[in-house]
Amino acid sequence: MAIVKPFAAIRPRPEVAGQICELPYDVVSTAEARERANGKEHSFYRISRAEINFDNGINPYSGEVYAKARDLFQEWVAEGLLRKDAEPCYYLYRQIMGNHTQTGLVATVSAEEYLSGVIKKHEYTRPDKENDRINHIEALNAQTGPVFLTYHSNSTLNNLFAAKTRETPVVDFTGIDGVRHEAWVISDKSILKSIEKEFERMPHLYIADGHHRSAAAAKIYQTRDGKNGSGYFLAVIFPHDQMQILPYNRVIKDLNGLSQSEFLKKLETVFTVLEKPFDKPARNKEVGLFIGGRWYGLRFKTGFSNGGNPRDQLDVQILQDKVLAPILDIKNPRTSERISFVGGIRGTVELEQMVSSGQYACAFSMFPTQIEEVMDIADQNEVMPPKSTWFEPKLRDGMFIYRYEKN
Repeated sequence: MAIVKPFAAIRPRPEVAGQICELPYDVVSTAEARERANGKEHSFYRISRAEINFDNGINPYSGEVYAKARDLFQEWVAEGLLRKDAEPCYYLYRQIMGNHTQTGLVATVSAEEYLSGVIKKHEYTRPDKENDRINHIEALNAQTGPVFLTYHSNSTLNNLFAAKTRETPVVDFTGIDGVRHEAWVISDKSILKSIEKEFERMPHLYIADGHHRSAAAAKIYQTRDGKNGSGYFLAVIFPHDQMQILPYNRVIKDLNGLSQSEFLKKLETVFTVLEKPFDKPARNKEVGLFIGGRWYGLRFKTGFSNGGNPRDQLDVQILQDKVLAPILDIKNPRTSERISFVGGIRGTVELEQMVSSGQYACAFSMFPTQIEEVMDIADQNEVMPPKSTWFEPKLRDGMFIYRYEKN
């Protein structure tokens, strides 16, 4: 069963939420966070990326950076910019990005279930990134950025959430990127119990984004032995049929000594070159290629198999196994400096510009991985290939905060 609990969130005052809440700490660099927080005294980057409060050159993982994050967090709570709810609640969080709408439940989930596999993972984590979040959580005694989870869509929850969101939201703002963020508070005890019991019927939850946050929270749970609320971590949980995954595209620095014509000839062993070029594939098993100032439409040839494992059937994995490794000699995309990855939010024009600049030789435009594929691979206890999913819209840090109880 999936343990999902209400909690008393620390939240920005509604009238200042749009000024405070920011993109997750790990989708912006220090320089980007510094630029976006410029002139904004209460940008949450000042807590989530606290190195921006110091001069350039500060070690972002130094003790004084985490201490600054703690001090600002405590100041904002003392000033009333951030306020804690009186009782445990669930919250609904709706995001509207263009024509796409998704509504998730804000709650805490079990760290023990993360460790036992009830909460399914699909990525490896890096110790340095885990330690950064551990240090940040320990300094604040709070989790400020939620883990992005999903579950198999449930009609009972869908109907309950739809009814709630017909009410006026308690928070409603639109970010500078055009994404609208709305929130509702669920405090009725009978509804809280109904939601909790509905999740108890689910065998699994799935991490979409936030593997390092999950791993960090689980390690704190272990070191604190679950005391003072450390057995849970902050999450927003969305039904799988509302998830939006954009492509994660690839740009390649060189053709491994091949001329353009030689490279295209080798690709013909893997792909059928379509008569009509395109920059965005319309279906899986199709890939757009930008090279020599023009786009090509490619389709993986029928009849060949890349293995029976669901991971091996992903377009990004087939491209790796049939093109990047054998033709371009990019054996490990995690470590190779000859490949870069571009999230689909940047569009295919970004790919054209990168290649046309001369810094890259070609770009592959991918069809987005589907959420059912992610869940299937997680169910097999497999790991997704690197840079294979880009979820949009991103959750906002600082919108809901889970603070551990004091010792």
